[in-house]
Amino acid sequence: MGSVLPGSVREFRELARARLGEFPHSEVSDAGGVRRAAVLLCVVADEDGAPAVIVIKRAYRGRNAGQWGSPGGRLDEGETAEQAVLRELREELGLVATPADLLGRLDDFPASSGFVITPFVAALPEGAEPKPSPDEVHSVHMVRLDRLAADDVPHWVAPHEAVRQPELRAEAASVPEHRGLLQMRLAPNMTIHAPTGALLWQFRAVVLLGLPHTDARVAHFTQPDWTQH
Repeated sequence: MGSVLPGSVREFRELARARLGEFPHSEVSDAGGVRRAAVLLCVVADEDGAPAVIVIKRAYRGRNAGQWGSPGGRLDEGETAEQAVLRELREELGLVATPADLLGRLDDFPASSGFVITPFVAALPEGAEPKPSPDEVHSVHMVRLDRLAADDVPHWVAPHEAVRQPELRAEAASVPEHRGLLQMRLAPNMTIHAPTGALLWQFRAVVLLGLPHTDARVAHFTQPDWTQH
């Protein structure tokens, strides 16, 4: 691994602010009545004090029922993406963040659901503890940054091998990135596809690994059929 990983939320905050400040994120224009959503890749200290990004499994009701995701949702009328992501964090997880906690943003992601997702990155002070809303969140998971950065997390498989958790089929041999489907295999029962998987992949590439921006684009990543609903 060519990058030294942050050992604390404070170190992560400094690293993320610097790397995101140099990252030329791409934006999708509002032309054509685009529907917009915003999500937050939110880093907190886990129970051992290690920096970890929050991943949620959505409640088994409504839109995206039971899917893996990041805190966030659609923009209300008249709301900016920044305002929306802070509101959604509070509503879904009971966590209060301010604009100063936002460290930067990644590329807009055109989801197959018809929404353009704007991802932000944040770090919250030590002691921040999620209190999930049962109406919106089934479970909350802390993914340590060293796990997210591990070499065995990203896998590329043939699109027909996209299956829901926890079952996984045999891996396709050497599927080229531009033709394959990404699986972020974070734990035995935690395999995440695009769009959330793509955002985690870009967060990993840009912030944790410090890859050149030309090697870290994700808008073209394939999405499974079930993410359209």
